[in-house]
Amino acid sequence: MLGASVYVVPFMIQRNVPGIGDWVLPAFLFAAIPAGLAALAYAILSSAMPRAGGSYIYASRGLHPWLGFIASFSQWFGLSIVIGVIAYIIVPFFRDIATALEWTELTAMLETDFVRVGVALTMIWGFVGVNVMGAKAYERTLIPMMFLMFALGSIVIVAGFLFNQADFMTALMERENRSVPAGTSSFDIGTFLAAAAILFASFIGFDAIAQAGGEAKNPGRNLPLAIGIAIVTVGTYYFLFTASVYHAVPWSFVAEEAMARDITAPGLMGYLLPAGLGIAIVAGAAIALINDLPAMLLSVSRLMFAWAEDGIFPSWIAKVSPAHHTPQTAITLSGAMASIGILGSHFAGDFFLGIDIMVTSMLVNFLLMCLTVLSLPKRNPLLANEVKVLTARPLQVLLAGAGVVMLTLFLTVHIYKDLTSDADAWYFHSTPVWLIVMGLGTAIYVGELRKMKKEGVNTKALFSQLPPE
Repeated sequence: MLGASVYVVPFMIQRNVPGIGDWVLPAFLFAAIPAGLAALAYAILSSAMPRAGGSYIYASRGLHPWLGFIASFSQWFGLSIVIGVIAYIIVPFFRDIATALEWTELTAMLETDFVRVGVALTMIWGFVGVNVMGAKAYERTLIPMMFLMFALGSIVIVAGFLFNQADFMTALMERENRSVPAGTSSFDIGTFLAAAAILFASFIGFDAIAQAGGEAKNPGRNLPLAIGIAIVTVGTYYFLFTASVYHAVPWSFVAEEAMARDITAPGLMGYLLPAGLGIAIVAGAAIALINDLPAMLLSVSRLMFAWAEDGIFPSWIAKVSPAHHTPQTAITLSGAMASIGILGSHFAGDFFLGIDIMVTSMLVNFLLMCLTVLSLPKRNPLLANEVKVLTARPLQVLLAGAGVVMLTLFLTVHIYKDLTSDADAWYFHSTPVWLIVMGLGTAIYVGELRKMKKEGVNTKALFSQLPPE
């Protein structure tokens, strides 16, 4: 769950949601509420259905097969796009390192379109190759990388609370001979909710845990436990990280810079820290990115693999590499969609288009997971009896019902904000793009389901039981 987005999203949100001002931190805390409710829904469902495919398996067995496919197709599309977005935004981190080292020519080169897109594409397809060859190397390095990310990110937290905004104003005047712009910030409920919906994206990493399914050891116990640990520890870390930067850097300066260029936490804190520490912060962001990409590619490819195994997607997508025993076709297709995310971010001139698509996708997905908790006992009582955490039905109904209400609110606000925002063309709005993709997903589902029925497959039985481990 710990990734690179915390280095960018809480600060670039000043561009995406103009007027949020100094209300970023309250919006961050508010966004944690529906995220926590969704995490509890995932914990409940993962304890009963520990299979690869996560949200697809849960909703297809506990709600409806079509909704299960749409939930996971939406998720696959959104996350695949955002993989490309993450690869695209890593280049400013490299730029900040070059700037700190006073490598002016390299800094200028990293600002060029060709280099930025080329570096991002190279990273994506490099990690596609790694995933096809297998994830053993990442298994051996994942935990050390996690501690390294926490350690390097903690530099920001400590420095942010040690310095104050007066220190920043002094440093800015000494370095660039300019002052912090004046700014006033008033509370607006629409702006606040729109920002919270975007910041909600910071909490979605726990979803990848569920995709592991039966590949995890003792999944009925460890998947819910891992989800709980992730949402609490990483959520707290993200909030402290964001709070520390805004403690040291005036929000009005963040907002002005965000309107002019892509900014990152290392770039902002670089005014206060020695070059060596600034580079260490950027390295922490780069490591977080490196940790994001292979894990996310693995996650979305397992969704495609689960569809194909169920027969809802063409069977050739489930092809497994005979040499490496990995779903090579699903991984390659996920890499292709991530590449579209890179090109889309660059073409739109703002990577938040990809973030918006992902937020819509995940809000829909999480909403359906809460609905699945509510419907599971009636839809599939045998699987409902397998729930091993939060087993009291009144508590499940309370938590899932609250999740439905809050996630519906966030989804409504997010769609309204998207459709009413200024854009050069309709395809720069995330909602119509998402709806087109969902229409494509529905067409695929209907076509494959008809084919299965013609071949005599008992689809009712198929979608009432878990796939084999």
